[in-house]
Amino acid sequence: MQRLGFIGLGLMGKPMARNLLRAGYRLTVHNRSRAPVEELVAEGAEPAWSPKEVAEASDVVITCLPDAPDVETVALGPEGIIEGAHSGLIFVDMSTIAPPAARRIARRLSEAGIPMLDAPVSGGDVGAREATLSIMVGGPRSVFETCLPIFQAMGKRITYVGESGAGQIAKACNQTIVAGTMAVIAEALVLAAKSGVDPGRVLEAIQGGAAHSWALEMRAPRLLRRQMAPGFKAQMQYKDLRIIAETGQAAGVPMPVTAVVRELYAAMVAAGRGGLDHSAIVTVLEDLAGVQVRSDHPTDGSEEAT
Repeated sequence: MQRLGFIGLGLMGKPMARNLLRAGYRLTVHNRSRAPVEELVAEGAEPAWSPKEVAEASDVVITCLPDAPDVETVALGPEGIIEGAHSGLIFVDMSTIAPPAARRIARRLSEAGIPMLDAPVSGGDVGAREATLSIMVGGPRSVFETCLPIFQAMGKRITYVGESGAGQIAKACNQTIVAGTMAVIAEALVLAAKSGVDPGRVLEAIQGGAAHSWALEMRAPRLLRRQMAPGFKAQMQYKDLRIIAETGQAAGVPMPVTAVVRELYAAMVAAGRGGLDHSAIVTVLEDLAGVQVRSDHPTDGSEEAT
C-alpha cells in the first residue's frame, strides 16, 4: 500500500486525512498549526515539520489548502515538496484554486519529475467526514488510475475530467451553480417574509415542485432556524467566485448572473460575516429588504454543505 502524506488539516483536510488512516494507509501529516497534527498522530499518523519532510516520507503527497499562493509555497517554495522529490513521487492537490495556477504548478513539478493531479472536492465538511465527497480530477490519466483507490477512501463520486486544470474547471462550474442557487433561495425566502407569508410554509409548498434542489431541501430549513455555523465559509465562497470570474474572463465567457452573486458575497464579507456559512448570504438580502427570515413552521434539514 502506498505511503501517503497530507498537508493542510483544516475544516476539510483533517477529516479527509482521518479517512485515509481508517482505510489503512501509512500517513505522514503536516500543518501550520500543530494541534491537528497531534490529534492525527494520536490516531496513528506520523508527524512532519515541513512539506519537504512529508515528500521524503511519501509516495503520494496530498494538499488541501486555502488558495493558490498557499499551494505554490507548499509545493515549490523553500522546504517545499519539490525539495523532497524522489523517484515515483506523485502530488495531488485537492484545494480549490484557479485553473491556470494548477497548470503552472503542474508544469514546474513535471520538470522535477513529479506528476500532479488537480482534484478539488465538493460535499462540505460532512462529506469530508463521511467520505462521500465528489472529487473531480485533472491531470495524466495513468496517474489518476494509480491514485483512484486513494480517492475512493475519501469520496463517493470520483470523476476523471481531463488533462491538467480540468478538475479546477469542473470545480469552478460547480461553485457557479452552488453560489447562484444559495443566493436565489435566500432571495425567495426574503420575498416570502416581506410579503407576510411564513417562509417555512412556502418552503414546504415548493419543495416537491420544479424548484426542488439539494440546497432548497438541505440548507434552507437551517436558515429558517437561524443556524448559520459554517460547513463552508462564505469567505471561501467569495474566493471561489473570484476564481470563477477569472476563469470566465480567460475563456471569453460573459457571466453576468455570477457577477451579481459575487457582489452579494462581497457585501457579506465586508460586513464581517465571512466566517458564517455561505447560505447565510440571506443576511445581506434581509438587510436590503428590512426583514428577517423566520418561521413558525420550520422543516427538517441537514448540516451538509458544499
